[in-house]
Amino acid sequence: MATAMTSFLGGSVTVTSSYIGRSLGMTTAQITWLSSASSLSSGAFLLFFGRVADMFGRKSMFVGSLFLFSVFCLAAGYAQQPITLDVLNGVLGLFSASAVPPAVGILGVVYEKPSRRKNAAFACFSAGNPLGFVFGTIFGGVAANLFGWRASFWLLAIIFIVFTIIAIFTVPKDFSQKQPFNWTTLKTFDIVGTIMIVGGIGMFSAALSLGDTASDGWRTPYVLALLVVGFLLIVVFIFWEFRFEYPLLPMDIWKDKNFSTVLSVLCLGMMAFIPASFFVSLYFQNVDEFSPLQVALHLLPMAIVGILVNIIAAGVLHRVSNKVLVWVGTSSYGISMLLLAVNRASTSYWALYFPALVLIVVGADLQFNVANMYVMSSMTPSQQSTAGGIFQTVTRLAMTIGLGIATATFNAVEANPTLSGYWDRESQPYSAVYWFSFAAILVSLCLVPFLSIGKQGAKQKQPSSLESSSGNSPSEIEKTTNQNIGAIPNIQPLPVGMQIPEQSVS
Repeated sequence: MATAMTSFLGGSVTVTSSYIGRSLGMTTAQITWLSSASSLSSGAFLLFFGRVADMFGRKSMFVGSLFLFSVFCLAAGYAQQPITLDVLNGVLGLFSASAVPPAVGILGVVYEKPSRRKNAAFACFSAGNPLGFVFGTIFGGVAANLFGWRASFWLLAIIFIVFTIIAIFTVPKDFSQKQPFNWTTLKTFDIVGTIMIVGGIGMFSAALSLGDTASDGWRTPYVLALLVVGFLLIVVFIFWEFRFEYPLLPMDIWKDKNFSTVLSVLCLGMMAFIPASFFVSLYFQNVDEFSPLQVALHLLPMAIVGILVNIIAAGVLHRVSNKVLVWVGTSSYGISMLLLAVNRASTSYWALYFPALVLIVVGADLQFNVANMYVMSSMTPSQQSTAGGIFQTVTRLAMTIGLGIATATFNAVEANPTLSGYWDRESQPYSAVYWFSFAAILVSLCLVPFLSIGKQGAKQKQPSSLESSSGNSPSEIEKTTNQNIGAIPNIQPLPVGMQIPEQSVS
């Protein structure tokens, strides 16, 4: 439910945005910010909250975030002004950012060693992102259809207050070592890096969200200023992290080829998945003129298949080469985007949209599971929340960039439909978005051959006498070989600079 927060909210807002807009008299820009505000704030603060959770404790932050998310969902349901609702959505994104890193950190510490059970636990966690969006559309659609759009926020409040109570009694205590809150500890906290990454991601994401709705579009001075300054801050942040002794984002982790490649593949997938899912829902509302409940029902296959795929992923991550799983996921993505792209208004839902919605979830869930397991296994138990922050930050940034490009593409084609006569006028802007998503998947397909990830969570071999003579105890060896990664002979988990002798790897 932690990783589902933003996507749950986004799915609910997606199927009710047109109704909210009419009810509050919102402009197109204000409607856009309903979904953009939460994504922007959550993406900007994930690294910060990851570091805070690792230093000062995880359970209290996790439970508190669930509770405050519920409270502000309740408040959003009473909003009377467009700006109020947009700001509250931004605050909700902030609490989702403070919930995900401690949730990942708790899982990473509890399931420290590779195992089938760890695969199952992280498959459940990974399911939250795609399934959160789907169930958000379903619950939001049903609530809005029965009681109005405000009920969709109140239903979210009820769901998360229930999970808050459950979490208080069921989430295990955080036994990892905590830092005292004093001046010495604060000096090790990367305050300069935090300011730069929060400001950089915030400005860059805001520019992408505002580009098509500003008065002069992308040529609007403040949009260009936000874009340039935000990009420069991100670049300066990267250089700063190489020099600071206690970096917010350990840069040496990117030297692992599989780490960089699997995240790149995942990000390209998210750049395709989020815009495609958003505009599929919009297509059902604007072209097919479905009610929120009808939209939810037509998206139901995504939820059902998503649950099944995550169950399968939990059972095969330790049995099948994860590179093969990434191939399957990326190929499913590509076929799905192609089916969506050739759809026309006269085409039956069952002919193209139904198989596309099934395959798009296969792609999202397989890629997410493989990448999530690899990233979490690449960092030490004391840095599990930071690992979760890194993972979620790069994917959220990819989602924002993808949605910004897709929106610009949609608006351009809608204003000047220039696609082939094969498409009717009303389908053209949507098809253009799907072609962009298909292009992103083609790029990711070119990266998959560079992966060498084998089985993850497979049972480790007992150390031989040669391994024991290297000076490492069996427990130390098991921690360093926390996954079976095919042909790669040595991995460098954090802390940075810790090299594993080749002969110590089982």
